[in-house]
Amino acid sequence: MIGATVVALALALTGVVPKAWILAGALWALYGLVSGFLGGILDPGIDFVARMFTDVGMGGGTRGFSEIEALEARGEHAFAAERYRERAAKDPRARAAATVRRASLMAGPLGDPGGAVAELLALRQAKGAKIGPAEDILIGTTLAHFYEHRLHAPGKAMREIRRLLDRYPGSAHTRHLRRSLAELRDDRFDRGADDS
Repeated sequence: MIGATVVALALALTGVVPKAWILAGALWALYGLVSGFLGGILDPGIDFVARMFTDVGMGGGTRGFSEIEALEARGEHAFAAERYRERAAKDPRARAAATVRRASLMAGPLGDPGGAVAELLALRQAKGAKIGPAEDILIGTTLAHFYEHRLHAPGKAMREIRRLLDRYPGSAHTRHLRRSLAELRDDRFDRGADDS
């Protein structure tokens, strides 16, 4: 349009086509209209749509726990645990991960390992929880860790690991689980510990 405007101006100034002034003005107005549309309406519209699709992709279950982790880093453990509970209630896809993180806070800084174990067991036994193998292994290994290190019940930890091995024999975690089970057995029998 700029090129056509220049040609129309040249024709009008040279006198070859005196009415080319009208064409030059019309082309210049059309150029202003198109650039205004692109700059003022289309570009912001494209930015809005791009942001919308980005937000949809980043929202819900795919969004991480960075905001809650920031609360943990500031030492606001009770508030962070509550936020994990809210996230687990709202987002079924993040339920297992959020509950495990909440349980870790409960068993650690909040000093309630029994409550942490109870929440993990309740999650696993809840009707309609739809826990997949990866989530079940995450919950089971966390329970085993709490039994061993927080509740000092290696027998329960061994039973939990054994349950995972029996249920998921082809899992990528099998080797790690077998090693953990062997270490627990060795430690338990070396010390002659007996828990029921």
